[in-house]
Amino acid sequence: MNKFENQLFQSLMTGDYAAEGDLIQLITDDEEESLSQSENYSEEIPILSVRNTVLFPGVVIPITVGRQRSIKLVKKAQKGDKMIGVCAQVNPQNDDPSWEDIYHVGTLAKIIKMIVLPDGNTTIIIQGKKRFEITEPLTEDPYFTAKVKYLEENFPKNSKKIQALEESLKEAALKILHLNPEIPREAQVALDNIDNTPFLTHFLSSNINAPVDAKQRLLEINDGVERATLLLEFMMKDIQMLELKSEIQKKVHTDIDQQQRDYFLRQQMKVLQTELGEEGPEKEVEELRVKGAKKKWPETVARHFQKELDKILRINPSAAEYPIALNYAETLVELPWNDFTKDNFDLKRAKDILDKDHHGLEKVKERIIEYLAVLKLKNDLKGPILCLYGPPGVGKTSLGKSIATALGRKYVRMSLGGVHDEAEIRGHRKTYVGAMPGKIIQNMKKVKTSNPVYVLDEIDKLSSDFRGDPSSAFLEVLDPEQNSTFVDNYLEVEYDLSKVLFIATANSLDTIQPALRDRMEIIEVTGYTLEEKVEIAKKHLIPKQRKEHGVKGNQASFDKAAIVKIIEDYTRESGVRSLERAIGKVIRNIAKSIAMEEEYEKKITPKVVRKFLGGEIFDKEIYQDNSIAGVVTGLAWTSVGGEILFVEASLSKGKGKLTLSGQLGEVMKESAVTALSYLKSKADKLGIDYRIFDHYDLHVHVPAGAVPKDGPSAGITMLTAMASIFTQRKVKSKIAMTGEITLRGKVMPVGGIKEKILAAKRAGIKDIILCEKNKRDIEEIDEEYIKGVNFHFVDKVEEVLEIALLKAKVEDPMNFTFPKESK
Repeated sequence: MNKFENQLFQSLMTGDYAAEGDLIQLITDDEEESLSQSENYSEEIPILSVRNTVLFPGVVIPITVGRQRSIKLVKKAQKGDKMIGVCAQVNPQNDDPSWEDIYHVGTLAKIIKMIVLPDGNTTIIIQGKKRFEITEPLTEDPYFTAKVKYLEENFPKNSKKIQALEESLKEAALKILHLNPEIPREAQVALDNIDNTPFLTHFLSSNINAPVDAKQRLLEINDGVERATLLLEFMMKDIQMLELKSEIQKKVHTDIDQQQRDYFLRQQMKVLQTELGEEGPEKEVEELRVKGAKKKWPETVARHFQKELDKILRINPSAAEYPIALNYAETLVELPWNDFTKDNFDLKRAKDILDKDHHGLEKVKERIIEYLAVLKLKNDLKGPILCLYGPPGVGKTSLGKSIATALGRKYVRMSLGGVHDEAEIRGHRKTYVGAMPGKIIQNMKKVKTSNPVYVLDEIDKLSSDFRGDPSSAFLEVLDPEQNSTFVDNYLEVEYDLSKVLFIATANSLDTIQPALRDRMEIIEVTGYTLEEKVEIAKKHLIPKQRKEHGVKGNQASFDKAAIVKIIEDYTRESGVRSLERAIGKVIRNIAKSIAMEEEYEKKITPKVVRKFLGGEIFDKEIYQDNSIAGVVTGLAWTSVGGEILFVEASLSKGKGKLTLSGQLGEVMKESAVTALSYLKSKADKLGIDYRIFDHYDLHVHVPAGAVPKDGPSAGITMLTAMASIFTQRKVKSKIAMTGEITLRGKVMPVGGIKEKILAAKRAGIKDIILCEKNKRDIEEIDEEYIKGVNFHFVDKVEEVLEIALLKAKVEDPMNFTFPKESK
C-alpha cells in the first residue's frame, strides 16, 4: 500500500474529509471473496460522519479526521474490532452535525490502517464492507452510536439484462477515460480486472463526477438493476458534457505561442457565453448605443461617441486597450449632457431659507437674491463665479448648501486644500496608465445634473509643484466666457460648465493668483458681532449640540447671560467654531449628569458655565493701562479675524539707538523707522527737545513676541507711541487706531476695517482713529456693527496726535538730563 499512501498524503485536508479523485483502491480477490461470505456484524456500531464523499462496499478510501468527536471514535475502534459506520453529511459546511444533519443510510467499514500526522490530525484507510440503515440513534457524546439494520443486495445473477448493463457501464467508463485525459491510464487496467457486476457498480459510483446527494441516491437503492440503470444515466450525462467540451476545444484549436494560447482561452469563453446566452462585447456596445441615443449632447459629441463604439468593436477583447476604450465610452455616456434641474424662482422662499440657515451675512444673501431675480427675468444667465472671502468659522462653506436648497439645485463640494497636481483639475490623458477625468468632471458625473451649485472650498490653499499649477488650470473653469467649452484631457471633447453656479471660499486673497482672482466676484464675509453670535447660538448651535448629545430641550436651556459669558470669556474669534465647541462641552456635562441620574441645574447660568468650562481664558478689559506714556492700542487684521495689539515705547540713556522687538516683519520695522524720522523732522513743532534723539535710546516693543507680526496698519500706532514717550503725554483711554504713514506725515488707508472694528468692540474701545479714505469702508458696514464707537477720520499725522494725546503730561514724567555743550 506504499503507492496508495503516497497519493494519500497529497490529498489531506482539514476536517473529516475524503477528496473526490483520491486513489480508490480495489479490494483484492481474497477480500472480494470474504465480502461475498456471510459475516456476523454487530447491530450497535459507532457512526463517523464525513464530508463530500460517499463510501460504497468493496472500495478503499483515505479519510482525514480532525474533529475531537471523530478522533475519539477512531481511537476507540482501533483498539476494538476496527469496525465503524460511515455516513455522509447533508451539509458539508456544518462542523458540529447532529443526527438530523447526516444521511441515515451508510456503509460499514473496517479500519485498515491509521496514520497520525505532525499537525495532530489522524488519517485512516478504510474499506467498505456492507450497507446499513440506522434504525435507532443511541448517543451523540462522546461520538455517534446507533442501532442499524444491514441491507442485502438484490442482484439477479446470470441475467441477460445484467450482462447488458455491465457491458454498457464498462463502455461508458472507457469512453469517459478516452474523453478525459486527466484520469490515469491505470484505471482502464482496473476496469478490465473487474468481473463482479455488484462491485463494478460500487466502484464506478465512487468515481463518477456527481454531487454527494446523487451518490447517496445510488447507495440507498437496494435493487441492483435500478442502481446500475441510474448510474449509467449519470455517466451518460458526464459523457455529453465531455463531448461538448471537446467540441468547443476543436472549434478554437490553436497551438503556436503564448499570444495564440490567450486567444484560444478567450474564444472558449466566447463560445461558452454564446451557448449560455450571456452577453459579449457586441451586447455591451449595443447597450451603450441605446443609452447614447437618449443623451441630449451636441452633435459633435454624438459623432465622437459613435466613433469610439465602432473602435471598441474592432479591438480584440483580450487586448489591453479594450477595457480603456470601454471605460472611456461609459464615462461619456454617464455624464450629464444638458440635463438640468428646474430652478425655484420663489424669491421670498429663497430669502426665508437663507435667513433661516444663516444669521447676518446680508451682503451675500442680497447677491444671491440678485442672481435669482435676473435669472427669473431673463431665464438665461451664465453662472457667476462668486468667491466668499473671510475668516474661518463664519459659514462660507455651509452657505453653499443653503444656496443650493434655495435654488432647488443639486449640491457638490470639492476641497482644494493641498491640491498640487494639475491633472486633478484637467484630468489625465488616456494614454497614461490609470488615466481618469479630473475632479470637476468626476463630480459632475456623480451629481448627474448640468447646473449644480459647485462649492470650491479653500481655493486660496492651492499649491503647485513639478506636476503643474492647478490654479492656472482653474482659469478656464472659472471664466464665464470660456467655461462653456471646457476641455478635460481625458474627455477630449468640450463640456459646458457655464450653467454651473460656482462658489469659491477663501480665508485670504493674498495667495490667490491675480489672474484667477480677477475672474471671481469677491464677496467679503466678515466676522460676527456679539449680538449676532448670541442669536446664532440660540437658533443654530445650541439646538444642534442638544441633538448631537441626546439632550432634550426641556432638559437644558441657556440663559442669555451664559451665552454672552461663553463668547466674551472663553472664545475670541470672528466665526463661531470655538463657541460651538464650548457649548458642546457644557451640554456634554449635562448629558453626563442625566445619564448618571445626578442632580443638575437645567437653567445654564454664567455660574454654571464657569463650573463646566473652568476659569476665564480671556479678559474683557484687554486695553492697556494708560497711566504711563508710550503705550498705544492698535488694530490688526489676521486670517481668523481682527485683533488688537499694543505698542510700547520706552527711553533709556544712550546714544540715540533704535531697538525694535516683538518678532516684527520688514514692513513694521520700516514703519517704525519712518515714524522716528518724521518725529525728528517735526521735533520743534511737537515740543520735543532735539537732544533726546542723541542722548537717549528708544525701544519699541509689540507684546506677544512669539507671534509674527507684519503689515503697514501699525504706522500711526508706532508714531503715536513714540510721540507719547518723547513728549511725556499719555494716550487717551479706550482709544485705538490703524493706518499707514508716509515720511511727509500723510495717513494712508488700510484694509480689514470691519474685522478691526469688531475686535475693538470686543475689547471695549470707544474711539477709533482711521484714515479719511477709509470712511467709504465704514459706510458699507451696518449701523449695529459700529454702534457705541466714535470714529475720527484724519488725513495727517498731526491730527492723530491731536486726538490721541492728552494735553497734560503724566503725573511722574521722566526728568530728561543732557550733558553740557562745550563752547
